[in-house]
Amino acid sequence: MSNTFQVDLRGIVDLLSHHLYASPRVYVRELLQNAVDAITAAEVPGLVSITTGPDQLRVTDNGIGLTEAQVHELLATIGRSSKRDELGFARHEFLGQFGIGLLSCFLVADEIRVHTRRAGAEPVLWQGYSDGRYSVSPGDEREPGTTVTLVPRRGAEHLLSGSTVRELAELYGSLLPVRVEVDNVAVTTGSLPWPGGDLMAYAQEVFGFRPLDVVPLDVPEAGLTGVAFVLPTPVNPAARGGHRVYLKRMLLAESIEGLLPEWAFFARCVVDSTELRPTASREALYDDGLLADTREAIADQLRGWLVRLASTDPRRLGEFLSIHHLGVKALALHDDEMLRLVEQWVPVETNLGHLTLAEFRERQGVLRYAAGDDEFRQLASVAAAQDLGVINGGIVYNTDIIERLATVDAEVRAERLEPADVAARFSAVDAEAELRLRPFLTVAQRRLDKLGCEVVVRGFDPATVPALYLVSRAAAFNEQFTASRDAADDLWGGVLDALSRTMPTDRPQLVLNHRNALVRRVTAIADPGLAGLAVESLYGQALMLGGHPIRPADAALLTSSFMGLLDRAVPGEDK
Repeated sequence: MSNTFQVDLRGIVDLLSHHLYASPRVYVRELLQNAVDAITAAEVPGLVSITTGPDQLRVTDNGIGLTEAQVHELLATIGRSSKRDELGFARHEFLGQFGIGLLSCFLVADEIRVHTRRAGAEPVLWQGYSDGRYSVSPGDEREPGTTVTLVPRRGAEHLLSGSTVRELAELYGSLLPVRVEVDNVAVTTGSLPWPGGDLMAYAQEVFGFRPLDVVPLDVPEAGLTGVAFVLPTPVNPAARGGHRVYLKRMLLAESIEGLLPEWAFFARCVVDSTELRPTASREALYDDGLLADTREAIADQLRGWLVRLASTDPRRLGEFLSIHHLGVKALALHDDEMLRLVEQWVPVETNLGHLTLAEFRERQGVLRYAAGDDEFRQLASVAAAQDLGVINGGIVYNTDIIERLATVDAEVRAERLEPADVAARFSAVDAEAELRLRPFLTVAQRRLDKLGCEVVVRGFDPATVPALYLVSRAAAFNEQFTASRDAADDLWGGVLDALSRTMPTDRPQLVLNHRNALVRRVTAIADPGLAGLAVESLYGQALMLGGHPIRPADAALLTSSFMGLLDRAVPGEDK
C-alpha cells in the first residue's frame, strides 16, 4: 500500500522564506537573479528597473517572460526551476538553480504579484500570498518581460525603502553585465575590478585594509578569476577568514569560507566563478569535487607566489614572513618547496640568537633542538656556555619542520637535545675536591633518595647558575610509569609491577655547579641537618627555574626546607 505525502503549503512557505535564508535582505538578490536569468534567456540587451514607493516595490525586466502554462508549472511548484527543465532554459549561464528564490520575498511581503508576458503569448498575472494561496488571471497588455510587485508586510517597510534597496542592489549586483537601475539611477558598473583596476584602493574599500601584495587568481576549470589580497598585519591562524565570492557576476556572499586551504589564512579573496555551485540558500558554496579542485589550484598559485618572491624580491618576502610566518610553516609541513623556503628564510629562536635553520646548520652541522619551551629556557644559556647550539623546538611547528627536513634530505642531521648531551660537557671536580665532597654528597643523597633524584657535583658555565635538574627521556618515562602504577587498582598495579622489572633505571639528576660560590659554601657546611636543608632548597629552585612539574612530595619538601632554614636563621626560645 502506497500513500502520498501531505504537504502543509503555509508551513512550506514559512520554512523556505523564513528559515532557509539568514537575512531578509537577500530578497533583492533573488529578484535580481530571476530578472537577469530572464534577460539571458531572451538574448537581448538587458535592463532591470527597480522602482520604490511608499506602499510597494516593483522590479521590471525586459527578459523572456512566461506563458500561462509556465506560470502554473514554475511559480506554483516549489523546487521546480526553469533553468533545468524542457522549456528551453537548460543552460549553465543561469544564476538560479532551485526555483525557490521568489519565496524569499515572503520575508518582507505578504503578497507578491507577477505580471509577465512571453512573445507570442497572452499576458498573465500571478498573485501569491504568504499563507500559501495563489491565483492566476489574464494580465494587462505589455511588452514581453516581467514585473514583480511586492506589497510590504507590516514592520518590513524599511527594507523596501529607496535607500535600502539601492544599497542592496549595488551590493549584490554592481558587477552584473546587465544594467540595473534603482529609481532611474544606475547601480551597476558592468565590469570586474581586475586585472586593470586600482586593486589597492579596491581592497581598502571592500576589506578595509591596503594589502601587502595582490596575487592574481585564475582557475579555468571553475571559470574562476579574481585576486587574493595579502593581509598587512598578523591574524590568528585559527580564525576562518571569509572571502567575497561572485557567481556569474552576482554576489553570493561577503564572507564565504572553504575557498582557500586553512594554511592560507593570510589572504582574503575576491573571485568570480561561472561553474562553482551555490547551496540552496545561495549563501555558501556547495562543497563538491570542483570546489576541492579549485581550492587546491588557488593553493598552488599562492605557493607559486611565495616561491617567486624568494627569487625575485627577498626584501618583500622577509616582510611577509615577519608577519605571516605561521602560515608558511604550516604549509611547509606537507610541501617540499615551502619546507626549503622556511629553511632558508624563516628565522627561529636559538641560544645563539635568531637564525634561519640553514644558518644554524652551517654553524653547528646538526639541527639540535629542545623539544619544549621550558626545556629550552632551562638549558639554553648553559648549553651556549658549552658551545652547544640549541634550537627552541617548543615554538609552534619548529620541531615538526626540523624532523621533516631530516626525513626528506639525507644530508640534514637532526637531534633532540638530551640533558646527557649537556651534562657530558660538564667538568668533573678534581680528586682532592671529590674526597672533601663525600660527606656532603652522602647527606644530600640521603635527603633526595625518597624523591628518586641523584645528586652530583660538576663544574660548568655560567657560574651564576647554582644547580640544574636534568631529566632524560628515559627518566621522565620512568616517573610517569611510577605515577601511573601508584594510581592503579590492585589488578593493574600488579601488572605494572611486573613490567617495572624491565624498565630503565635512569633517575633525574640534581647537578650542583662547583663553580658557583654559593654551592661551594653549601658543600662546605659541616652540620648535616643544615646541609640537608640547603640541598633541598637548591633542588626546589632548580625545579622551578626549569619549569618542571611540582609533585605533592616536592611541594612538601619545599615547605619543610623553607621552614627549616627560617628556623635556623631566626634562633631563639619559644615564649
